[in-house]
Amino acid sequence: MPAQPRAAPATVFTDMAGKPHTLADFKGQVVVMNLWATWCAPCKKEMPTLAKLAGAYAAQPVKVLPISVDRDSDVNLIQAEMPANRPLVSFRDKTYKMSFALEPRAAGYPTTVIYDKQGRERARISGEADWASPEARGLIEALLAEK
Repeated sequence: MPAQPRAAPATVFTDMAGKPHTLADFKGQVVVMNLWATWCAPCKKEMPTLAKLAGAYAAQPVKVLPISVDRDSDVNLIQAEMPANRPLVSFRDKTYKMSFALEPRAAGYPTTVIYDKQGRERARISGEADWASPEARGLIEALLAEK
């Protein structure tokens, strides 16, 4: 966890239809932002656990936000990956802007950053994690309990 919670970057990313979004769009929710790619084996391995996390908190103000850094030529691979991981819906950052906007920048993929309801970074994990674990749920529960 950062010593001082950092504000989320204002970096624009898109949904699969190309509509722009920023992390501020999800303020008021605990956001689990996961930077991933279809060519990243650990990313694909952890995706089902992110889907379980999203499903477990579907009725609460929690947004699991997978953001793919894949190229345009690999959109079909993103689309092929997501149906097995419902209720997740992928977003895109094909120019890696979000990876470089993070402070410190993303060291590789997957990188997962958790933001509180005020949009401040509260935790970060570089590398694969089990998002269905009691530890992951404990962190989400703690952030949900905050005012």
